[in-house]
Amino acid sequence: MDSFFDVFQSVCNLCASKISTVAFDCWIKNLEPIRFNDGTAELYAQSAYQKEIIDKYYIGFLKDAFEEVFGFPVEVSVLLENTEKKKRENLEGQSVTDRYTFENFVVGPSNRFAHAAALAVASKPGFAYNPLFLYGSSGLGKTHLLNAICNSIREDYPDLKIINKQGEQFANEIIDAIHQFKTGDFREKYRNTDVLVIDDIQFIIKKSAVQIEFFNTFNALFESSKQIIISSDRPPKELKDLDERMTSRFESGLLADIQTPDFETRITIIKRKAKSQNVELPEQTVQYIANEIKNNIRQLEGIVNKLVAHKNLSGEIPDLSRVASLISEVKKEDLPEPISLDKIIATVARYFNVTSQDICSKKQSSDASTARHYAIYVAREVTDLTLKTIGKYLGRDHSTASISYKKIENEVKRNPNTKDLVNEMIKDITGEI
Repeated sequence: MDSFFDVFQSVCNLCASKISTVAFDCWIKNLEPIRFNDGTAELYAQSAYQKEIIDKYYIGFLKDAFEEVFGFPVEVSVLLENTEKKKRENLEGQSVTDRYTFENFVVGPSNRFAHAAALAVASKPGFAYNPLFLYGSSGLGKTHLLNAICNSIREDYPDLKIINKQGEQFANEIIDAIHQFKTGDFREKYRNTDVLVIDDIQFIIKKSAVQIEFFNTFNALFESSKQIIISSDRPPKELKDLDERMTSRFESGLLADIQTPDFETRITIIKRKAKSQNVELPEQTVQYIANEIKNNIRQLEGIVNKLVAHKNLSGEIPDLSRVASLISEVKKEDLPEPISLDKIIATVARYFNVTSQDICSKKQSSDASTARHYAIYVAREVTDLTLKTIGKYLGRDHSTASISYKKIENEVKRNPNTKDLVNEMIKDITGEI
């Protein structure tokens, strides 16, 4: 036999020969074989009632059948339906980090209200505070709370379908659906979810088509009492270019801000992070880190991770001079990466429905040439690269790149639509609002 599934088929055949057809079909046939582990055959029942009946009346039949197939005594464990599998099947989008839970979220004055709101939503999705709008600067715990909500709902309501997406992912999916004439499929998927989580909503407001589709999706879910959870780096009224209807929808729910953690909260975060890795940091080191890193929880956790790694490798905690050096490294790591020409070209290509290869090729079609002009102009605007360098990357000389730049520069000056398009692409590339 090649697998535990094959074993279970033989077990079923034996059971079917020893109990009535009705009993077999009701209680044994639809069991799900999971694994054979340390002498125990593990099976999943579809309900608590089925498990109760099997444990009471049919467990002996199963043990005898397994022993006959294996040739030695076997224990049988009947568990409830595979809820972990359901959780995985019912979650779409970016992965939910299991370690981000309500239990390990450090609560302080800066985030107590947001934490309480998130707990309420997780306990009664679709009924308590809908929509929930969390906002605050990067690195303060918004994503942790979003993950905690998802983890809690997956645990308590495994049948609910969750879609968890970054704002940029959501926007790109809408754009792709429009280009591929699959907006119907997009709507079918998003309007049939039970919980919609969008992290960094600011990235969807750069394109009017995306806003319109999101607005309609939001309304469909809201009217069906489906839970909507949103995060942003600022409150709705400060999101430039956000449609007034969307601002109104967001503000109709609960707005909860997360502020910079105070000194005591930062101390707690550092100690708890170190303790979770079985390391106790000197009080002087803890206070020094809390004084040096004030505005970003991710940076606090990053420096603790480095100290723990140093302790595991050398056997001792670094002194304060080394801690200061590590803090500088963490702060540098958290700086945004320089914008690459590949990203600029890929973004411009998407707007003109061509490929990056088209822009960098010798192709002279209208769409490819226009996209190439825009790519050169935008690259010069958002990087410190010279036109000579940009042109060389696209297989053009300095003179050709200069002509392209001037062409779009003049268009921007005389045509408001061109200016808006360029600004939209630049926002898309830089992530600015």
